Order: sequence, then structure tokens, then C-alpha cells
Amino acid sequence: MKVFIGGLPLEVSEAELNAVFEDFGPVKSLRIIKDRETKQSRGFGFVEMVNDDEAKEAIKCMNGQSYYGKRITVNVAEDNGPGFNRSSFSRN
Repeated sequence: MKVFIGGLPLEVSEAELNAVFEDFGPVKSLRIIKDRETKQSRGFGFVEMVNDDEAKEAIKCMNGQSYYGKRITVNVAEDNGPGFNRSSFSRN
């Protein structure tokens, strides 16, 4: 199950966030989204967990919690379909 994490403090690293989610179960992948130019965190990311029940438990326990003094949002990531991105739209 893929999980969205929003409201992340900029100083949080992928390794640290991975360790937090591993408390709930095995993590398949994790990525904090960064600005292309500055390489700074954009304050959100995605984690994919191996087990759906463990992912749901992580969502339940972490959503709305304070992390480095910021309230984070944790929920099931929306699937925008294969290959979805802004460049998919035609410009006729």
C-alpha cells in the first residue's frame, strides 16, 4: 500500500522517515519529494509498505501527529493512473 505523508518538516531525511515507518512493518520504498532546482524537500513524500494492515496502522497512528513541531498528514496515496503527469495533456 502506498501512503502519502504531507506537512513534513524540511529537515527530515528519508532515512529517518524510513525508520519511523519501519516501526509499523517492512517498508518497500520511501521517497521525499524535492524541488528540481534547489533539491530542497517540498514537505511531502510517499512510503510504500509491504503489508496493507501495517500501512493502515501507520496511517491511524501517525495522521495528525506533531513531528518536529509540525502537524503531519498521513493517508492512503491517490493513484493517478499509469504515466500520469502534466506533460500527458495535449496542447493543440
